Amino acid sequence: MRRRKDLLALGALALGVGCVPLIVESQYQLSVGVFIAIHAVVTIGLCLLMGYAGQISLGHAAFYGLGAYTSGLLTTKFGVDPWLAMAAAIGLTGAIAYAFGGPILRLRGHYLAMATLAFGIIVYLAFVEFKDFTGGPSGLPGIPRLAIGGFAFDNDAKFFYLAWAAVVAALLVSLNLVNSRVGRAFRAIHGSEVAAETLGVDTARLKLKVFTLSAVYAALAGSLYAHYLTFVSPAPFGFIASVEFVVMAAVGGLASIWGAPFGAAAVTLLTEAIRDLMPRVFAYASGEHEVIAYGLLLILIMIFMPEGLTAGTLRLVRRARGAA
Repeated sequence: MRRRKDLLALGALALGVGCVPLIVESQYQLSVGVFIAIHAVVTIGLCLLMGYAGQISLGHAAFYGLGAYTSGLLTTKFGVDPWLAMAAAIGLTGAIAYAFGGPILRLRGHYLAMATLAFGIIVYLAFVEFKDFTGGPSGLPGIPRLAIGGFAFDNDAKFFYLAWAAVVAALLVSLNLVNSRVGRAFRAIHGSEVAAETLGVDTARLKLKVFTLSAVYAALAGSLYAHYLTFVSPAPFGFIASVEFVVMAAVGGLASIWGAPFGAAAVTLLTEAIRDLMPRVFAYASGEHEVIAYGLLLILIMIFMPEGLTAGTLRLVRRARGAA
């Protein structure tokens, strides 16, 4: 019954977003829709890791960047087909996450958060410092667009469909996972690792698997980002991006796969609004104002809707109906 509802909801989501390019003519608005989809893919993986398995990550932008740079480097410097480069980016990032996750997932709480934060900083500095390979702060231009035969995803409307297809696929895989025995094991680990182990759950193996899966999602999103913009630079893959993804997951609801696209949409639209508003209010406004807004938003969500925007809104609606 649950899976039937999820499939119906996925169908409704696919139908709804499929109509957007037919209605919206603004290229800017379609571009925002593409970024919402890319961010949603990362956020879905982060919800699996943090919301279901209870493992903190403050460095997921590193996996996002590894996916983007691997795709970019393979296509621009080695002439690899973009689809093969995307597959290689996902595989390489998954392998790095698996190798890195083994030792760090022995840590818990703040120690795990600090380890992932350090990993994110190291990867970001690698993007900046290995200038001969990555282009340094100037970035890596000339990344080819994705294409199938003679059909190229060379405008916002076409890429909108591709990016949201990735969201629907990620939702389908994740919903199947959380509604399975593995998903129940994730919740048990989140509740108490000791209790889960006494019930026969292999906590170390499952934590490593969900960490790798969330990194694979981030790599897929990063590769889509690279082939959409045809350019990558270190700035979108730093600490602020990691914070942004955590805020998206918290706003949508950490333990809600369905909340991830809504959290990604809310924070992406908020970011666009801040970028538009701040230069009008403050002459020398910079990206730091976005971090302030993320902090305030996270505090408000944790106080008034700790279960996330989607579940919190539904709760308020039910309460209003009960009072009526």
